[in-house]
Amino acid sequence: MNKNELIDYVREKEPNICQICVRKDGKELFSQEWNGYKKTDCTHVMSVTKSIVSLLVGIAVDRKMIRSIDEKVLSYFPDYTVKRGEKTIYDVTIRHLLTMRAPYKGKGDPWSKVCSSENWTTASLDFLGGRKGITDEFDYRTVCLHILSGILYRATGMNTVDFANQYLFSPLGIAKYQNYYAKSAEEHREFTLSKAPKGHIWFADRDGLGTPGYGLCMSAADMAKIGQLCLDQGIWEGKRILSAEWIRDMTSPRTVESNHFRGMQYGFLWWIIHPERKIYAAIGNSGNVIYVAPEENIVASVSSYFKPTVFDRVDFIEDILLQTIREDKHGIE
Repeated sequence: MNKNELIDYVREKEPNICQICVRKDGKELFSQEWNGYKKTDCTHVMSVTKSIVSLLVGIAVDRKMIRSIDEKVLSYFPDYTVKRGEKTIYDVTIRHLLTMRAPYKGKGDPWSKVCSSENWTTASLDFLGGRKGITDEFDYRTVCLHILSGILYRATGMNTVDFANQYLFSPLGIAKYQNYYAKSAEEHREFTLSKAPKGHIWFADRDGLGTPGYGLCMSAADMAKIGQLCLDQGIWEGKRILSAEWIRDMTSPRTVESNHFRGMQYGFLWWIIHPERKIYAAIGNSGNVIYVAPEENIVASVSSYFKPTVFDRVDFIEDILLQTIREDKHGIE
């Protein structure tokens, strides 16, 4: 398959893809847009947001704003009133949140209760804990991860967007982000489902804290910069943004005890695709992906508008996109 055939393949077989960007050996090798998107336009990258927040937590740890990810969550919320009879919450650490091993009451994400509350962090804390205690079981959550934004705010004195702009986005040459606020449940839904290009915005609660489980809008080109930063062990254009130690710990695989995640393992809010080859990825609903392959010194990113049940985007990257790159090294440029 050559470049033109790849472009046609995406248009016909992967119609919700808006942008693709591939970097190899530190340089952009391929970039293309579909669906009327420009290179600088953004899509809601869904759970890729989680992986970006992992980098923000790492920066806060590097800068001693957060002393350790083994700190107890409640140490950041001394004003929080624990529910009567709740004991487990006292033992939950930041590490539990980063690895999706935190215990929660009930099953699934309590979207309505959290997103309609006056304080999303407090509402999320209300679901943390439970009678089972610390079981160390993998429990993938999205909305209750808002606790991490609360911790970042308490630790740094900055809201999510401001902290990201200063310490991550600006150093990478990524345009300044602003908070996006939904005035109603309808606007919240439209933010997620809209196919239209978005700007550099991050969905936020009414207190200005960006949602850490979803809500970030990015272009494929900017996602590829994030992947390049990780590939280069926290260095961007000769300047250290993040410690190599955090990248190493963040991408250290741990088995996921579930049949629902295609046998992938998990690090700190990053999926480990092939542990033996150290390939890892940020993966969001609808097929938004930052794919990092250290052995080939390559990063591939895909942005997509909302489409349900897209589960094979990593397969597309590995079997179609990167295979085309390998076979058509000159024609793809």
